[in-house]
Amino acid sequence: MTKTILERFKLEGRTALVTGGARGIGQAFCHALGEAGAKIAVADINLTAAEETAEELIRKGIDAIAVKADVTAPGDAAGMVKAVVEKWGSLTIGVNNAGMGVWRDALTQEFDEWRKILKLNLDAVFLCAQAEAREMLSRGYGKIINTASMSAHVSNTPQNQCAYNASKAGVLHLTRSLAAEWAPQNIRVNSISPGYTKTALVDKLLESPEGKTMLPKWLEKIPLGRMASPEDLQGAVVYLASPASDYMTGADLVIDGGYCCW
Repeated sequence: MTKTILERFKLEGRTALVTGGARGIGQAFCHALGEAGAKIAVADINLTAAEETAEELIRKGIDAIAVKADVTAPGDAAGMVKAVVEKWGSLTIGVNNAGMGVWRDALTQEFDEWRKILKLNLDAVFLCAQAEAREMLSRGYGKIINTASMSAHVSNTPQNQCAYNASKAGVLHLTRSLAAEWAPQNIRVNSISPGYTKTALVDKLLESPEGKTMLPKWLEKIPLGRMASPEDLQGAVVYLASPASDYMTGADLVIDGGYCCW
């Protein structure tokens, strides 16, 4: 019998790995996937913070572990997948979310800073997806979800952030490329492009003198008139992780309050 639509959104029996899962958007993704039924590996370079998030999940009755990983290191990317397989036997869902952003004029940006942003935001997404797919391909099924950004589609204003924008545009096309390559092996690869999202990191940026001038200008350009909360992104990650999206690959879900409409 065909499953109901709500049944097709359930993730019981699935295992999920979320990078950058200790805080912000990644933390919200961990809670959403866990509440939908998945077992959760919270991967983060900050093990203490990852353990705190894993404990939050466990208190909800969600099977969860914390994994320390520098996702820019190939060995760590492979190691966190290995940790999931050793704990639960397989990896079903990979959410590659770890990233960073810096406001910097192109003429004053140091190349080392440019490389640091590209290394975390783009290189690491490739390394993690590669490690995840090696496990998923051996089993003939998997969902990989990459965090891109509306900045992959537009050049933000008034802040200058060419390195961030370029890195996220790279994530978008990497997602499409991997989706096409791995579709015959039953692996779906999609991305989520959040707009301005109210996380602790963004709040800290907005507390700076420069940041205080940004928020009113951002809000003017968002038709819904507000920033997103991490919870606004949870439905998308559950959808992309679930059987409900099994015919979707190489796609990007833009969740920006309408920012890209004009």
